[in-house]
Amino acid sequence: MFKQLLKFVTVKICVSSVNFYNSCLFQLVIFPVAMLFCLLPSLLFAQNVNIIPQPKSFINADGQFQLNGNSLIGMNDNSLLPQANYLQTELSKLNGPAIAVDQDETKAAIDLKLNGSASTDGSYQVKIQPQRIIITASGNEGIFYGIVSLLQIIRNQQAGQTLNLPCSTISDAPRYQWRGLMLDESRHFFGKKKVEQLLDWMAFYKLNKFHWHLTDANGWRLEIKKYPRLSSVGAIGNKTDTAAEAKFYTQDEIREIVAYAQDRFITVVPEIDMPGHASASNRAYPEFNGGSAPGYPNFTFDPSNQKVYPFLADILKETNTLFPAHMIHLGGDEVALGMQAWAGKPAIMDMMSKNNFTALSDLEHYFFRRMADTVISFGDKVLCWDEAAETDLPADKTIIFWWRQNVPASLHLALQKKYEVVLCPRLPMYLDFVQNKDHISGRKWKGDFSPVTDIYNFPDKQLPADELNSNLVLGVQANLWTELVGSEKRLEFMIFPRIAALAEAGWTDAAVKDEDSFNERLKLNFKLYDKENIYYYNPFDPAAHPEAIDFTPNLIKHEMPKTRHRHGRKVAAHHGRLGKPKVRHHAVAKRHKN
Repeated sequence: MFKQLLKFVTVKICVSSVNFYNSCLFQLVIFPVAMLFCLLPSLLFAQNVNIIPQPKSFINADGQFQLNGNSLIGMNDNSLLPQANYLQTELSKLNGPAIAVDQDETKAAIDLKLNGSASTDGSYQVKIQPQRIIITASGNEGIFYGIVSLLQIIRNQQAGQTLNLPCSTISDAPRYQWRGLMLDESRHFFGKKKVEQLLDWMAFYKLNKFHWHLTDANGWRLEIKKYPRLSSVGAIGNKTDTAAEAKFYTQDEIREIVAYAQDRFITVVPEIDMPGHASASNRAYPEFNGGSAPGYPNFTFDPSNQKVYPFLADILKETNTLFPAHMIHLGGDEVALGMQAWAGKPAIMDMMSKNNFTALSDLEHYFFRRMADTVISFGDKVLCWDEAAETDLPADKTIIFWWRQNVPASLHLALQKKYEVVLCPRLPMYLDFVQNKDHISGRKWKGDFSPVTDIYNFPDKQLPADELNSNLVLGVQANLWTELVGSEKRLEFMIFPRIAALAEAGWTDAAVKDEDSFNERLKLNFKLYDKENIYYYNPFDPAAHPEAIDFTPNLIKHEMPKTRHRHGRKVAAHHGRLGKPKVRHHAVAKRHKN
């Protein structure tokens, strides 16, 4: 916009100079354009306030508010005390003025106000006036997001005991109620400190769902007290070292992380994967093993073993007590990769005969419905990958995660069956995909990868309007599978700055989004990453931070065999976790979670 107006002004001045002494021309052309040029900085500031995600409305005003040690944080409702304390704590981290909290609202220089209106969850208004800052919302979540926006403005000021904040009014509300990020810690484990740092950045960008992939083939990362071998044996190893010491989260650590997330209005959603991706559990309790298939040893639970169901129900019961989300993700993907082991087993054949099942997929669906009923009995919702849309689960108790961008029919089916849906297709929402065509450690799909711009423009440039506008679409999520992510440095490199693009994709209405503005705000955020020693990819200067590589890739490409399993599904139709078309690295198993 600035360049276009500058060019317009330059042309007008050049043309006008030919007839400079013509006063009418000067008054009609030069003066209005010059006035526009003078107003341009304030117009640009209004459009490009340095907040990510971009607010719905930002109006600049005259004057400044001076924030100093004499300022007090107050509130009109005592329930806002945790949010006031959060603001106080975050200001202290920024080396800003030490500000006290006083529940007497009349003394407040920063006034937190619940207004009782019936507005969208998370909506808020921030008014920065010369004498007071007022943050208003209908609920505590909105107040929190107003605080986050204020903190983003403050973080871009010069640190000091006195801060001068330009007066303005921000009115804002989220586009989607599900703005999620998934971390796989089965393949490689990162620990409490790193997870809490990630939750801090999620809060900074107003993301509100942390999907925690805690169990899979490479490691079981959640303490279950009734079955201690899950952590003492199942937690041994990772994707690249099967003998690595057991690493997992104790139940006390889980509670602490969940509470930490709740303070930031982030819901933690656990995933206990079944009936596939069960190898770690089967190492610990082999009596529940469904057998091995070529390339996928001990991959599934045994659906014909009636003791499997109470075993998993006990696990889900303990999980439910640790996570107050009222949601448990059961996986349900890529079962076909291990299901070959079921075929021909006498107990399997007997069970299929007794239930009049005609295909192994019928048995898979039976298993999943039975475990879903267990979750529903807790009063929780069942979350699952899009393969489970083929299972007849109750629509009002189920959320489908659409991940197979190459199988749009799975999304159509989920919406047709009235399931709520979270959009997280491999492209562009899998953060294990490379960000640049020259990156070598990571995944591509037929040459395509996942740059910042594609995440920013999701979902509007990918989905048809009827699906995009469906009230069944809860929101968006990005997923990071960690086969090739073993260090904190690479973890950061794969998440940042794509997490900022994810934030704007999930929060900001398409009509308000402006990618040029986002890019300018993103560049300013790089300074914040630098202060926090975040190792991020810079899409504007790729050489600034070379690709962080944890495991040396094997650059020999192998075509995926186009064979079918006995139950009739193509391997390549499954997750990018396992079913990707090309394998680029010797260290990567073929998987959606991959």
